[in-house]
Amino acid sequence: MASQGTKRKRDHESSSSSRETPLTTVMEIMENAKKIMKTVTYNLDQAFMMHSDIISKINQMDKVRKKKVTIGIFGKSGDGKSSLLNAVLKKRDLLPCDSYGACTAIVTQVEANLDDANYIAEIELFSKEEWEKELKDLFRVLSDESEDRNDDLLETAVEKITALYGADADKKTLEELKNDDKFAKIETSSFNKKTISNFNVTEFANDVASYIQHSEVSPGGWYWPLVKSVTIKIPDCHELLEHIVLVDIPGTGDCNKTRDGLWKSNLRECSFVWIVSAINRAIKDKEPWGILKHCIEELGPGGKCKRINFICTKTDEINVPGYVRSARLTIHQFKMNKDPKISCILHRNEHAKTDVKERLDKSDIKKIFSTDNDFQVFTVSSKAFFDPKLNLEPLDTDIPKLQDDLRTLNKNIKREQTRDYVNEAKGVLSLIQSVQKDTEKKTNETRDSIHRDLKNNLKKALKELDNSFDKINRILEQRLSEGVDKSNQSCVATTKDLIVLNRDGRRFHKILQSLCKNGGYYLSKNRDVYLDLNKALAKNLHECLQEDFKKIFPVSGKTGKSLQEEIDKFSITHSVSANSRSSMLRHIQKFIKTEETKLKGSLNREIIDKKKIIYSSIQESIKKEMASCYKQAAAFTGIGSMKKRQEMLITTVDKIKHNMFNKAKMEMLKSFNNLKLYIKYDLESGLKASIALSQSQPSNIKLMDVSRETEQLERLSGQLERL
Repeated sequence: MASQGTKRKRDHESSSSSRETPLTTVMEIMENAKKIMKTVTYNLDQAFMMHSDIISKINQMDKVRKKKVTIGIFGKSGDGKSSLLNAVLKKRDLLPCDSYGACTAIVTQVEANLDDANYIAEIELFSKEEWEKELKDLFRVLSDESEDRNDDLLETAVEKITALYGADADKKTLEELKNDDKFAKIETSSFNKKTISNFNVTEFANDVASYIQHSEVSPGGWYWPLVKSVTIKIPDCHELLEHIVLVDIPGTGDCNKTRDGLWKSNLRECSFVWIVSAINRAIKDKEPWGILKHCIEELGPGGKCKRINFICTKTDEINVPGYVRSARLTIHQFKMNKDPKISCILHRNEHAKTDVKERLDKSDIKKIFSTDNDFQVFTVSSKAFFDPKLNLEPLDTDIPKLQDDLRTLNKNIKREQTRDYVNEAKGVLSLIQSVQKDTEKKTNETRDSIHRDLKNNLKKALKELDNSFDKINRILEQRLSEGVDKSNQSCVATTKDLIVLNRDGRRFHKILQSLCKNGGYYLSKNRDVYLDLNKALAKNLHECLQEDFKKIFPVSGKTGKSLQEEIDKFSITHSVSANSRSSMLRHIQKFIKTEETKLKGSLNREIIDKKKIIYSSIQESIKKEMASCYKQAAAFTGIGSMKKRQEMLITTVDKIKHNMFNKAKMEMLKSFNNLKLYIKYDLESGLKASIALSQSQPSNIKLMDVSRETEQLERLSGQLERL
C-alpha cells in the first residue's frame, strides 16, 4: 500500500513538471536540487522500502562544508589596509582607520555572517597562564640593560604594556604592576573567549575597537596584547564573502612567538594574496617587495597561492604642482580632465600600474607565476570611493574592480559546489534505480558479478597508482640527492655569507643573538632585515627540487607528471564484465563514478595542503638538527660573544652537514610516502564502502521510480553549465 501511495503522490507531482522554468542563479539551482533530494528522502522513508544507510547518505550531502578560500592582505601599518577593506565591503566604519596613532595590531579575519543581520566579533584571547608567561617575558626584555639588548623587542614590550595598563606602566616592576587596580581588573575579566554582537555597525566598531586597535594618544585599556585573533562576521555580503575569508595580517617583530611569524604561516594558507602599499612608496618601499622576495616558497611550491594583487592605495593624496613638475606633464596631458588634480591622479595611476608590473616581471615571482592573469595591479582610493566630493569616478578608484573579483570568485566556488552536489545527487538516484525490478533473470547473479569485477578493478587501479607514486618518488630521490651533494659542498660558505661577511657593528651583534634565540630565524619589526639560516641551508635542496616539484604539485593546471592527473585517471568503472545492456550495471557504474569524482576532488584539495608539509620538511629537519647549536650559541654573553656564535654556527654546520642533509632528504621522502599511504587508504576505504552500499540494496522489491527526479537533475546540470 505504501508503494501505491507513493505512486499516487508522484502522479500528482508530475502534473506540475511542465510549469518548470529556467533558473537564473547558482543559488536557485542548488536550492532546487536540495528540494528534489528532500522529496526523494521523504518518499523513501514513507515507503519503508529502502535501507536507512542511503537515506543517511542523502542527508549527509547537506552537511558537507568545504573549506573557504582565504585571501591574505599584507602591508605595513598606515598604508590603508583597513580603509581598503571597508571600501571593498561598503562598510565605511567597520575597521578602525585614519585616526592618529591607530593601527590594527592583530590578525583580523573578515567573513560573511550567513545566519542573521548582526555584526559579530569572535575574539580568541590568551589564557591567564599564557599571559602571565608573556608578561614575565616582556618585563625580562624591559629589565635587560646589557649591550645585547634587542631594541625591536624592547619597543614591542613597551608598546604592549602601556597599551594595556596605561602610560608609564613600563616604568614599574612586575610586582608593582600586579598590585595596580588596573591589573586586578584585567586579571578578573579578560581571559575568556569573547563574542560581541550588534545590529548597528558604528556601535559594533566602537565595542570591538579596543581588541583590534592600538593608539599612542590614549594608552591604557587597549586589549589587543591579550588577543590571538579576531574573526569579524558581517551581514549583507553573501555575494562577496559567502565562500571567502579576508585575513588582514599585521606586522612582525612580536615578543610572543605565537604571533611572531603569523604573517608567514597565514601567507602559506592563502589561495590569493593582496599586497598593499601606498602609491607614493609602492616601487621603493621594502616591505611589500620583501614579502614577495622572502616568501616565494609559501606562495609557490610550498603553498597554494594562485594569484597576487598588488594594490597601490591613497591615490587621492597628491601634490598637484609637484607632480606636474616631476612627471613633466604637457599642457595636453594636464588638461585631459577638467579637474587638474584628477588629471594628475589618473596619470600617476597609469604609470604606477606599468612600473609595478615591470618590477614584478623582473622579480623571482616569475618563477612561480607564468601568465599575466596571475598578478594584477590596482590603484585604489578608498576615500574617494566613499566621498563623491573628490570627483573621482567610482571605477577610477578601482574598488568596483576588486569587488567584481570577489563576486566572480565567490560565484565560481558556489558553481563548483552546486555541480558537485547535483552530480552526487544523480549518483544516489542511480543507486536507487539499480535495484528496480526489470526483465532480467538472475538478478542476484548479475549483481554479484558486477561487484566482483568492481573489487578486482579496485585492486588493479590501486596497484597502478602505486606504480605512479614509485616513479614520482624516484624523481624526488634523484633531485634530493643532487641537492644533498651541492649542500655539502656549499653549506659552510653559505653560513659565512649569512652571519660573517660584511656583518659588523652593535646592531648585527643583537640580530645574530636574536637569530640564535629564535631557532635560526630573524625578521626585524619593519622587515628591513631578514635572515633565515635554516632556509639558506635548505636552498640547494629546494632549488634542485623546484622544477619537478612544480610539475608534481602544480598550483593550477596539470602536466604529465602531476600527481593530480594520476589521481584523476584513477577509476574502477571500466571493464566490468556483466552484460553491457544491463540497466543494473549502468546505474551502479553511474553511482560508483560519482563517488569516485567526489573522493578524487576531496583528495586533490587535501594534496594542496599536504604538499606544504612535504616541501617544508626539508627546512624543518635542518632546523631540528641545528636546534642545540642555536641554543648554545644564544647563551654566549659579554665581550667576544658575537665571534663565538659565528664560530660555533660555522663549525657545527661543517661537522653535521652530511648527516643533516641526508636526514632532510629522508624526511621529505618519508612525508611523500605518508601522502601516498593517505591517498591509497582514502580511495580504497571510500570505494569499498560505496561498493558495499550498492551491493547491500535488496533486489526482490519494487522501489519508487526516480526517473523524473533524474531528469530534473539533468536539466539543472544543463542550466548550471549555461550560467
